[in-house]
Amino acid sequence: MSPIQEALLLGAALIAVALLAVFDVIPEAVAQHAPLAVVPLVLRRRNACAGRAC
Repeated sequence: MSPIQEALLLGAALIAVALLAVFDVIPEAVAQHAPLAVVPLVLRRRNACAGRAC
């Protein structure tokens, strides 16, 4: 998957979580912590690019 596709997918997932919280499908506290759940994915991507151009 290209970096652009990954970024779009992560953005869409975070927007979906926010919309679910607005419509009270999921609790607001879950939506507040959703960006923190993305951090390991970003760090994994950054470590994969160490030593070579991505």
